[in-house]
Amino acid sequence: MAADERSEPHLYTADGTAQKNRGQIGSSRTALLLIAGAAVALGLSIFSGIHGRVKAESNLRHATERAAVSDVTVACPKEASPTEEVVLPGATQPFVYSPIYARASGYLVKWYRDIGARVKKGELLAVIDTPELDKQLEQARADLESAKSNLALAKSTAERWQGLVKTRSVSKQSTDQAVDNLGAMQSSVNSYAANARRLEDLVSFEKVYAPFDGIITVRNTDTGWLIDAGANSSSKELFQVAQISTLRVFVAVPEVYSRAARVGATATLTLDEFPNQTFRGKVTRTSHSIDMASRTLNTEIDVDNPTGQLFPGAYVQAHLKLPSQTRSVIIPSNTLLFRSEGLRVGVVRNGCAKLTPITIGVDYGATVEATSGLTPEDMVIINPSDSLIDGTPVRITPPAVGATQ
Repeated sequence: MAADERSEPHLYTADGTAQKNRGQIGSSRTALLLIAGAAVALGLSIFSGIHGRVKAESNLRHATERAAVSDVTVACPKEASPTEEVVLPGATQPFVYSPIYARASGYLVKWYRDIGARVKKGELLAVIDTPELDKQLEQARADLESAKSNLALAKSTAERWQGLVKTRSVSKQSTDQAVDNLGAMQSSVNSYAANARRLEDLVSFEKVYAPFDGIITVRNTDTGWLIDAGANSSSKELFQVAQISTLRVFVAVPEVYSRAARVGATATLTLDEFPNQTFRGKVTRTSHSIDMASRTLNTEIDVDNPTGQLFPGAYVQAHLKLPSQTRSVIIPSNTLLFRSEGLRVGVVRNGCAKLTPITIGVDYGATVEATSGLTPEDMVIINPSDSLIDGTPVRITPPAVGATQ
């Protein structure tokens, strides 16, 4: 036997064999536990990595979705009082207005009426000295008298030759020439007479008269001034005359209120210089056409002004009664979107932007009146992006501190 076998005696009993088997089993179990622990650790590590990537992808997806939703601030339209009348700006104009120009060139001798003077039709306003024109008229009259003398001679000659041709004392050719000469002389007389009448008409323009009853509003001349008349001259008018016993007021009525501009309807006018007074006018005519650029109806209101209390050019507010009450809402001007298909506003509905067409009544500057398309319950987007389209997802955020709506 070997030395190690002699030093340790072997147990060959049944109990010895069982103890040896239990030791082998214990070693196998420990190995299995170690392998199972390593497998669990590896599984946990793999699960943790996969879970982290899934969570990161989920966070990225949510961040992308949040970034795709636009943040907007909104304002609710304010309900306006029921509108029974529409108030529109306008300016008074003379019923008849005429600048008066000179038709004869010369020097102004004297003017008789100044600004603010009331004049009657045919009243003398100024006198112009036209020496050159006077001499031309004298020459024309002298030429006319000479032509008349030649006509008388041609007439007697033609009559004499017509008598002689009957006795064959003169030839037929000579007689025809005498008759033709008579006709030419008659035409010359007519020409000189027309020229004389033309110059007489021009000389009559030496005196400037009022074309109608009115008031002198402008005088652009003075004594001794050179007056240059003619179609090709850039002369200024001598006077401006306005008839103000009746005044015209032109107002641009928005299309939505065009029903108020009925011919014959009564209109009330107010002026800042008469705070406690109103003036009654009447709608006399309209253009019967909506202006494509401004979407308004040009309307004329005439108002009697027998005492001249109202001045031409005055700023007025024209009040027109509406056939029925009109309900509207007020929205900020910075909510409007100008698109090719018409005016729009963005309204938030179900988390998305809805482009809604509206009709504008009166523009107040910072705010506008919307007569259709909106209700006080709508949420209108403030400062919408020009790229905003229908159905865009949006998220409502509170306005910044100090922001105006």
